[in-house]
Amino acid sequence: MAVNLQEHAHKLEDALRNSEEYKAIKDAYDKVKAHEESKKLFDEFRETQLKFQQMQMQGEQIEEEDLKKAQEQAQAIEKDENIAELMAAEQQMSQVFQEINQIIVKPLDEVYAD
Repeated sequence: MAVNLQEHAHKLEDALRNSEEYKAIKDAYDKVKAHEESKKLFDEFRETQLKFQQMQMQGEQIEEEDLKKAQEQAQAIEKDENIAELMAAEQQMSQVFQEINQIIVKPLDEVYAD
């Protein structure tokens, strides 16, 4: 009997959606959205991050002025308790993803282990 990996992936998705980590992110993001200043800071920071990622993928150099702006945004974000809560929740979820990834790649690691 063939294993349907996509079916298992959908079950994992459901499990993630029902996890405490996911709920913490959702609740924290709702708080960010509820506070206009937090939402503005968050959106600006995400926009800067995406811009930097795009520049790096295209092999472009990030300007000193842009780096300074990003540092200022990061400092402002650190002071915002709503965003700080969201970032902490994201960090917890990232840890879960790392653990899941280790489990998923274990069979391949075993194949290539000498």
